[in-house]
Parts: sequence; structure tokens; C-alpha cells
Amino acid sequence: MSRHWTLDDIKWADFDPSKVDADILRAVKAAAMVEYNAPDYVTYLCNVFSDRPDVKEIVQRWGAEEVQHGAALARWAELADPDFKFEAAFRRFREGYSIPTDAIQSVRGSRAGELVARCVVESGTSSYYTAIKDATDEPVLRQIAANVAADEFRHYKLFYDLFNDIGEAQPSVLARARIAIGRISEADDDELACAYYSANTPDDGSVPYERVRFAKAYEKRALRLYRRQHVTRLVSMVGKAIGLRPHGLVMRAVGSAVWAFWTLRIRRLASAAA
Repeated sequence: MSRHWTLDDIKWADFDPSKVDADILRAVKAAAMVEYNAPDYVTYLCNVFSDRPDVKEIVQRWGAEEVQHGAALARWAELADPDFKFEAAFRRFREGYSIPTDAIQSVRGSRAGELVARCVVESGTSSYYTAIKDATDEPVLRQIAANVAADEFRHYKLFYDLFNDIGEAQPSVLARARIAIGRISEADDDELACAYYSANTPDDGSVPYERVRFAKAYEKRALRLYRRQHVTRLVSMVGKAIGLRPHGLVMRAVGSAVWAFWTLRIRRLASAAA
């Protein structure tokens, strides 16, 4: 196995403050929170797979890499905004959001279903960090985003292979589609909204937390980073996890529909902001 990159591999000296985009910075601050919060998901997944030390080892390694993603993004955000204090913002996030780490069974109905949900998440993060890499001109963020996107694609393959090798009954294509849709819909939950709020508002309580408001604020900045190729890749990866041909007629039609909805959503968010 090749050596995994570390924060020391990032060329921090190449940082160019003149190429920092304010909206991308806000989105990155929020993303750093979510990535750094991986230990809770490690605890949950290790509970779900408590009798599988082989899976738990994989999950723990995955979690360590996710935390490193958060640390890299946080360090970049503090370079881009010297007033940003990641640890303080992360404490606010933890006070406002948590997942039930005491669960012992998958909330997806089965352990195989849990792995489908993980594939959906990794599809989203891989495409998202690729979109950030392609959208920014800041060289250090480009390097970090490229590294993270590659990791997330590898994580997708990791969970996809686990799904196929888990040795348990696999959900039907329809059941997998329901799990995928359910997990995608959770992108509008408190996690991203609270992360965006904690990272981008004063910590003196002068701005109250409103889930819908800050979910839209994050979405407005995240969705605009994507180009059609990023959405196509996302849809193909989710389709493969569901059990459909990723480049077949069905998924091509779905990809076109998703892109049409995506562009409409961006316009509506921009119009509402204006």
C-alpha cells in the first residue's frame, strides 16, 4: 500500500490570498467541520459492525483519513481568514449537532443498506471536492481538494467492495434506491446547516440559528461550484451503488434530469438571495 498523504505534503508556502473566493471559503469552513466530526460516525459504524473486526479496522482507518481532511481544510481556512478560529467554531458545531452514537443497529434497516448509504455519501464528497478543485484558482486549496477527492473516491470503492463482500443478503435495487434517496434528502438536515452557521457567524449569539436559512446559505455556495461533468459523475456513482448500469440509458436520463433540477435550484437560490 502506498503512503497516504499528510498535512506536511501540502505546499502551504504556495498560498495566494489574492485568489481566495469568499463564497468558496465559507463552504470550505463548513466542510471542515463535517469532515473533522468523523469519529462519531466511526463509533456508530463500529457499533453496527461490532462482530466484524475486519470491517471495524477499515472503518477506523477511513475515519482517521476523514479527520485529516477536516484538519487540512481547517488549516487552509485559517490561512484564508486569519480571524477564523477552527477549534472554537468546531466546539459550537458539536454543541449544536450530534448523531446517536449509541445505536447498535443500522438506521438503514440492514448492514448492507448501511454500506449503500456510505457509498452515496462518498459519491457526494468525491464529486464535491472535485468541483472545488476545478472552481478555485488558489493553489493550496486546489492541492487539498484534489487529495481529498481522490481519497473520497477510494472510500467509495472501499464501501462498494464491502457491500459486495459482506456475506449478507443484499437489498433489492428498489430498496437500495430508497436508501439512496433517503440519504440524499438528509443533505438538507441540521448537519450542514449547523456546520455553516457555526463556521460563518459570530460566536456571541447575535445571530440566531435557523436551520432552513443556513441550509440554503450553504446550498447556494456549494451547488454553484458544480459543472455538468461533476453532477454526471455523482449520478453515475450513485447509480452503480444502487445496482444500475452507471452509463446506461436509465442513468443518462436521470443525469440529465438531475442537472436540469440542479440549475433550476441554483437560479432559485440566487433569486431568493437577491
